Amino acid sequence: MSQHLQAIYDTRVAEGLLRPDPAQREVLLLLEELREKLEDRPAKPSGFLGRFFKPVVPEGVRGLYLWGGVGRGKSMLMDLFFAHAGIARKRRVHFHAFMQEIQSGLHEARKSGVDDALKPVAEAVIRDVSLLCFDEMQVTDITDAMIVGRLFEMLFEAGVVIVTTSNRPPEDLYKDGLNRQLFLPFIDILNTKLEVHEITSLTDYRQHRLEGERTYFAPANAESRQAIDELWRDLTGGKSEELVLEVKGREVHLPRYWAGMARAEFWDLCGQPLGPADYLALVGAVKLLVLENVPRLDSSKFNEAKRFVTLIDSLYEARTRLIMSAEEEPERLYLEGAGSFEFERTASRLREMQSADWGSE
Repeated sequence: MSQHLQAIYDTRVAEGLLRPDPAQREVLLLLEELREKLEDRPAKPSGFLGRFFKPVVPEGVRGLYLWGGVGRGKSMLMDLFFAHAGIARKRRVHFHAFMQEIQSGLHEARKSGVDDALKPVAEAVIRDVSLLCFDEMQVTDITDAMIVGRLFEMLFEAGVVIVTTSNRPPEDLYKDGLNRQLFLPFIDILNTKLEVHEITSLTDYRQHRLEGERTYFAPANAESRQAIDELWRDLTGGKSEELVLEVKGREVHLPRYWAGMARAEFWDLCGQPLGPADYLALVGAVKLLVLENVPRLDSSKFNEAKRFVTLIDSLYEARTRLIMSAEEEPERLYLEGAGSFEFERTASRLREMQSADWGSE
């Protein structure tokens, strides 16, 4: 077995990569205990015998549900656990992306005429993993809400261990959602099969990393790009993956995403035919957005300007942290053309969002 998770954490603290936090060290004790139990499980046989293998879950082993406010270090702790869990069949994935995969699998399974489309989809997941680590568990879609309970029952029955992060406790998932009474058994499953732990740290680590840092860069040039690259590396540890949000049949692509933070170009989000629902989905999945290369706007870019205003309004209302590079300062971004007068509110919001305490809870 590799080094104890707390020892790895303490080394990173000593190197100045992390700040010591008793609440985080407490979580690492739970993760270390889970890691030891997972590594004691028998390995899945290869070949023909593997088809009949049912993972043996040692008595008392439960997964973990970590929840707490934005910037408490949930994803960092889970990543540390995932990287050092000494088992081969493991996967880390954003919960929203995972549920999109499940929905796509259901669509394909139904084409084959099976009686229970969810069964082959769940079996495909079970064949591949013994440990599933989800980032940002949240349920806002009625179609997800109606299948997630049965899906997790199948995963747990097969011995799959789940570790997940969330900004809210299980009882608040799908809050005020349509037909929520049908979702309540899933909450019971989570509370039974996972150890629910709140990270009570009062420190917002993303906020701390941005203290004293510029968050608005104008003009957008090589110098600002380098500064944003450095901020991004500091915030994400140099890690990223693509996240695709599916909204009413459309896809919103976030080219670079990690642990609730996304990075995209202006044209990725404002040059495409996106609307309020798309931006609401974005702020539901992202707590910090890096938006680069916003051009000077005028009547020739009216549609793009309108989308940009809607995007900023969505970020503002959700108190999403924004790092941005643009051709001009906020007040000079849109000086002429229809809607330029109304843009003054957007410029004011962009200024407000640069304040040191913006996005803090």
